[in-house]
Amino acid sequence: MPDLASYAARPQRSRGRRHSEPPPHGRSEYQRDRDRIIHSTAFRRLEYKTQVFVNHEGDLFRTRLTHSLEVAQIGRSVARNLKVAEDLTEAIALAHDLGHTPFGHTGQDALNACMKPFGGFEHNLQSLRVVDVLEQRYGAFDGLNLTFETREGILKHCSLKTARTLGEVGERFVEKRQPSLEAQIANLADEIAYNNHDLDDGLRSGLLTLEQLSEVRIFARHMRTALKDFPHLNGRRLVHETVRRMIDTLITDLIRQSADNIRKHAPASIEEVRQAPALIAFGEKIRAEQQKLKQFLRLNLYQHYRVARMSAKARRIVADMFHAFLADPHLLPPEFQARAADDTPRAIADYVAGMTDRYAILEHRRLFAIEET
Repeated sequence: MPDLASYAARPQRSRGRRHSEPPPHGRSEYQRDRDRIIHSTAFRRLEYKTQVFVNHEGDLFRTRLTHSLEVAQIGRSVARNLKVAEDLTEAIALAHDLGHTPFGHTGQDALNACMKPFGGFEHNLQSLRVVDVLEQRYGAFDGLNLTFETREGILKHCSLKTARTLGEVGERFVEKRQPSLEAQIANLADEIAYNNHDLDDGLRSGLLTLEQLSEVRIFARHMRTALKDFPHLNGRRLVHETVRRMIDTLITDLIRQSADNIRKHAPASIEEVRQAPALIAFGEKIRAEQQKLKQFLRLNLYQHYRVARMSAKARRIVADMFHAFLADPHLLPPEFQARAADDTPRAIADYVAGMTDRYAILEHRRLFAIEET
């Protein structure tokens, strides 16, 4: 086992699993979590769930699967430098989007609107539901039976009302405590990955231009450095050299500022981490530049008219299916019909959220196109 700091999450001191199991052989508890996530059905489906662009729009754009792998790689790098548990960080990163709907955030917003009278829908909570309930792989229990620490990291956000229903994993929201450093790292690794790779996909798609991005400080600064090193560089190579420099700067700053925060608060254990303020953070300058990049992407990519057109179609697909199933639950596949006997809206949400982009399009066609069966 690598040399871990006193404030790291240690697998041999885990708070355990919801269902008791013998300890794993030849791997740690957190490695077992990671392996179960990778072998899950929900993880495989991430290959056909998108970030910004719908799956059929091209094979070169990021999917939830490639995004999750990128988050895991960034998270492991940061965790290694801060001497905390890489395997736990990786497990959280790989699982953080398991509950995401088809069609990215548009799909989530549409499903949340449909579910508003029935308790709403939130993809972090759905990711926890996937690993706790929906995966059906083991004879002894539903879900993947992950450790408390992995489940805690998956649940990034939660309302107080919901937190009170979740038992131990929801306590930190009620008591206003922090999760482990590994969970905090996975959260900011997610931010680094999606900002920079949405930018890259935006350029690849032609929805963004280098001229536009030259007005964004963090991009312009790193593009100038790339051109200084390679004066004749252009096209995709220039974009790659710029983006990789941005990612390196963000990771380096995150490690430096987080190490400073840890030294300042000097937690001696994971429990002291939980009582401290958030310790994994960017420095003030980089945080401000990240915020400007987010604003740019929201205005110029996420609200681009071509993205808006596809988003409108995605909202209609999700809403149409939800209301059709709600009106007649017998339209659901048999396994979800059985679940609908207890809670019809939640069973429908589970079914719709589990769809890939292309399956949702196909299922919508089956339900509403007269020539389909």
